[in-house]
Amino acid sequence: MRRTDLPSRTCTVARALAVVGDEWTLMILREMFLGTRRFDAFLRQTGMSSHLLSRRLKKLEAHGVIRREPYSDRPLRYEYRLTDMGRDLWPIIITLKQWGDRWLSDEASPIEIVHTSCGQLTQPHLTCPVCGAAMTARDAVPHLSQHFQHERQHAGRQS
Repeated sequence: MRRTDLPSRTCTVARALAVVGDEWTLMILREMFLGTRRFDAFLRQTGMSSHLLSRRLKKLEAHGVIRREPYSDRPLRYEYRLTDMGRDLWPIIITLKQWGDRWLSDEASPIEIVHTSCGQLTQPHLTCPVCGAAMTARDAVPHLSQHFQHERQHAGRQS
């Protein structure tokens, strides 16, 4: 499978990766969740080239993950805001943060999460929306649609 095939796959993981599946895009999202809004601040905080940052921001905007809002008329300048679609990526960024804290950190987490409703430090986790129990990979079994099963059975075959 080629990267250019990802957006047309049945699997929504593949399709999501086509939108947000590179390290620079994830760094932009991290920055947005940390409150970064302006181009120069993204450059400073990520160390990306301006060309690469511009391309990633345009892609996120084209897919509806972020939107541009003017903050200055003279000269015209924009800041970037997460849309509802973009805010729904928060659990992914938090899960990556927690995985990194557990497996890649030599010291305490550089970012702590405070739950605004209760004011307490927390470690968000996945729960079942039906019963409320915590969930891990050991607590779930995938069931594939027929279309996805067919696509997987024919993966790599020449037409």
